[in-house]
Amino acid sequence: MTRTIRGRRDTDLDALAAVLAEVHTHSGYPHHWPGDPVRWLTPDGLSAAWVAEADGTIAGHAALCGREISRLFVAPGARGAGLGRRLLHTVEAAATARGLRPVLEVKTTDTAAVALYERLGWLRRGTERQEWGPGEVVTVHRYEAPPARPAQGAPVPPA
Repeated sequence: MTRTIRGRRDTDLDALAAVLAEVHTHSGYPHHWPGDPVRWLTPDGLSAAWVAEADGTIAGHAALCGREISRLFVAPGARGAGLGRRLLHTVEAAATARGLRPVLEVKTTDTAAVALYERLGWLRRGTERQEWGPGEVVTVHRYEAPPARPAQGAPVPPA
């Protein structure tokens, strides 16, 4: 299976909306289905976005908005192939290249995503309850990317 991560193109948006619908049905992400999924994939403040492909078929997405990683998802049938990890590393590297230390938020009930972030060394910076609608409170973890690791052979700065 060929797996690639590449910059998102406008022509990808309809296919991404279809993948997002699969993800929503399978795992409830996004929490509230957007009235316009294509618009939801292009939030205000979008810096850049990427897609994951598996054998030429769009299978995932991630976006960078300022220093926040957002709109990260992988099609249910493509999970377990490392696409989520590769998308996350791609966005993290892009943020770091811009001098940013990326952050993200995730619902505490999204245990697969929480496990991925923690396995990759992301640092939980807090947990809070947020109101996501009238009378609807959701608990989220806030994460920050691990400190950039020096390149192999580079001197390690003192702690």
